[in-house]
Amino acid sequence: AVARGLPRAPGGCPAPLPGGCSRCGQHLLLSRQLATKKAKGKGQSQAKVNISAALVEDIINLEETSEDMQAVIEALKEDFSRNLNVRTSPGALDHITVVTKDGKFPLNQLGQISQKSPQLLTVNMTSFPESTAAAAKAIRESGMNLNPEVDGTVIRVPVPKVTREHRESLAKLAKQATNKSKEALRKVRSKSITQVKKSKNKVSEDTIWLLEKQIQQMADEAAAEMDKLLAAKTKELLG
Repeated sequence: AVARGLPRAPGGCPAPLPGGCSRCGQHLLLSRQLATKKAKGKGQSQAKVNISAALVEDIINLEETSEDMQAVIEALKEDFSRNLNVRTSPGALDHITVVTKDGKFPLNQLGQISQKSPQLLTVNMTSFPESTAAAAKAIRESGMNLNPEVDGTVIRVPVPKVTREHRESLAKLAKQATNKSKEALRKVRSKSITQVKKSKNKVSEDTIWLLEKQIQQMADEAAAEMDKLLAAKTKELLG
């Protein structure tokens, strides 16, 4: 691995050996941490960048970037668990967003959701009767293949039979959810790279390049994890 244009130990260092003195120790450590080189030649894998977050904290908080990317992954996991199941349960309706004249609210804040039988869910809208129609619309447009029926302030939600078509519909929704999460991931990556570029007048171009490479590497790993989640969910849904 070769360090590309990284900071050198200051001239006149009294201990230029590995470890150096207090004046150059950080420079040597930074060089070791940032050292990398693109692998060339067919069939060779590209060297990974592994930058110590503590050494570049004045440029960007890499731990925060990692946490933001992980949050996107966790949100996708939760979406898969809550909304994309072969068997519809009362909990699957909880966080359907209902648009009312007073704003947007989760369905479970407006109505009481219960399961009357394996084939029927109900939503009692007695507390907010004026939002009954909006709630029914939200359920219908949730992408869960549900066709609610309104009876006064009660919304009846027949649970669809588990057909091959229904399974394929859920798998398609899983793909769409994954693509949406990848878009959120790209936003995290772009935000972080923009932040790094703001330090181009304070550090070398190659340090900026390495940081951008590190962030891209983190994003690629997160996207790969999302692909694994999608593959597992698709297998579960299609049987």
